[in-house]
Amino acid sequence: MANPFLRRATEYVRDDASFLSIVSPSPLTTFLAKNKHKDDMFEVPVRIIGSPGSGKTMLATLAEFRMVEAILKDRTNATNRTLAAALAEAGFLQNAIPHIAAVRVPMESEYREFWELPYENAVKTKLAFWLVQARAMLGLIRNLTANRTRDLDGITFVPRASYEAHLEQIGGLTAQGVRDRALAVQRAIYSIGAGLRPPKLSDLPEDATAPYAPFDAIQRIRIEWDGEPIEVTPLVMLDDVHALHHDQLEDMFETLSHREMKFGRWMMMRLDALSPGAVLRSPGAQPSHGRSQGRDFVDIRMQVVEDGKKDAARRQFRTMAKDMAKRYLPLVEALRNRGATDIERLLPSEPPTVTPAQLRSLTEKIAREQAKRGVAASRREEIDAIVADYLKRSRSYDHGPEVALAMVRILIHRYAVRIARSAPSLFEDFDPEPKTPLKADADVAHGARLHLYHELGRPFHFGIDDICDASNENAEIFLQFAGALVANIETRAIRNEDLPLPAKTQQKVLSDKARAIMDGWAFPHASRVRAMVDHIAKDCLAESLLPNAPLGAGANAIGILEDEMQALSLDDELGAVLKHAIANGAITIERDYGQGGKLWTLIELTGTVSLVHGLTYNRGGFLERRVGYLRDAAGLADA
Repeated sequence: MANPFLRRATEYVRDDASFLSIVSPSPLTTFLAKNKHKDDMFEVPVRIIGSPGSGKTMLATLAEFRMVEAILKDRTNATNRTLAAALAEAGFLQNAIPHIAAVRVPMESEYREFWELPYENAVKTKLAFWLVQARAMLGLIRNLTANRTRDLDGITFVPRASYEAHLEQIGGLTAQGVRDRALAVQRAIYSIGAGLRPPKLSDLPEDATAPYAPFDAIQRIRIEWDGEPIEVTPLVMLDDVHALHHDQLEDMFETLSHREMKFGRWMMMRLDALSPGAVLRSPGAQPSHGRSQGRDFVDIRMQVVEDGKKDAARRQFRTMAKDMAKRYLPLVEALRNRGATDIERLLPSEPPTVTPAQLRSLTEKIAREQAKRGVAASRREEIDAIVADYLKRSRSYDHGPEVALAMVRILIHRYAVRIARSAPSLFEDFDPEPKTPLKADADVAHGARLHLYHELGRPFHFGIDDICDASNENAEIFLQFAGALVANIETRAIRNEDLPLPAKTQQKVLSDKARAIMDGWAFPHASRVRAMVDHIAKDCLAESLLPNAPLGAGANAIGILEDEMQALSLDDELGAVLKHAIANGAITIERDYGQGGKLWTLIELTGTVSLVHGLTYNRGGFLERRVGYLRDAAGLADA
């Protein structure tokens, strides 16, 4: 098999058993089981929103009934037990038996083509929606019979109370009748959209115009499980609804938002399907169609957007990404043959070193800067002691002599800045105490390592945790980075070389891959987004490399006052640029970030951009800017 990291599992795995062997249960627990609206997810409309590669399709495929049934059929398998536990946490199982019968309906481009038909919007929406319902019913029946544990006679649909009069329009309550009616509706509506010329409204087939509302009529499905009758709740997962026309998507969402509907309905979409205001999380920007978010519909974002929770999300993603790697690595034959399936051993976090010549050069440079800034020998001894004491107490293993020297350099320059306004004495050596005492901490150490990377080429981004953090909680980006590294390791295996990649090789592979990802951006406004993030990154790097490291670990974001950001018009082209930058993994946004007694909007560069420009992944370091800065950076000032 080709490198599995470089392709989506839903694209190259064709049988259920292989898919289940590599799929990670983490998205179920991370995004569904721990969601505060978990109890409402199967009763009200749910919009599952994520950037490309965040795992929407994999989640929907895993939740389909045929997959759930396959998992429960063999509980002796450890992988199946893990997946079953995650499904139970997410509400798909109750007491180890199915509670939900889910089906995934891909929303291909043909649904959008209905919006081009020469009919009124209401007619076009009904045609597309009825086609979706027909295919959902056919998909449900296929899922319920896929594992050959029951036939059509073993499936009965349970109607909503007071909806008995509507049963004829959906084909009755038997699986045979429901399937026949759904086939007729699908055939009739498909012929309208697929024809060379659309028929007149009066000439539409009767099966395409007669009332058809299984989502309204059906409440439960009765099947047999282990010899006992059970009832399950139907759920349709409309995947990739962003392919619809914007107005069509809004109408579809409104149709699915009827409060009385008992059929579970999820709409899975990319972030760029939302308006700029919704993506930027501006107050009042979410369309609600007169309904209350959280009560009448639920939004689940497959990335953390709640302010203050991003560090927790980063830790959760590390667990999920490592689990994915654990499942994918055994599929690489060259590594499996050598028993090399531990990603943390193959991508060690062993600290890099510099050459003796580089160490001498750094020592001499710091001595010259010390003399130039007029720092006394006694003060240098004190700074050396501060750094040595911190490194002795630090839990980090990356504390070589070059790190200590780089930290000393930062503190020398900080000392010089803090005493710059002190008047020298005529009667004693000039060595005043700074008003703010010097201290060495993790931020100073991190800033020192960043300086070493740019000045001596000492690797800065390496080890599995750094690869996870570079991915910004996006599974596909992680697989791209990991895939590039695994391809290098695979080559080493074929050549019978040592497999673990040195930090220097990891850094080069990751930087090259990140640049390739950026160069491959082809979404709307991609050139403006690329120019904007490059501009921000260069300014962040210049600030991060100042000798006194004023932001400690460095900057990877800009901050704009919240009041100014709220005044930005949602129709402004800058809003569209920012929307696509966020939706496609160039930046992230955090609103109402408190710093210095003010509220800021933080626009943070993602790990991909930080890798290209050699910036920190640490959060919190930002440059204060105005909205006009973004316009200039994106090339909109004269547009």
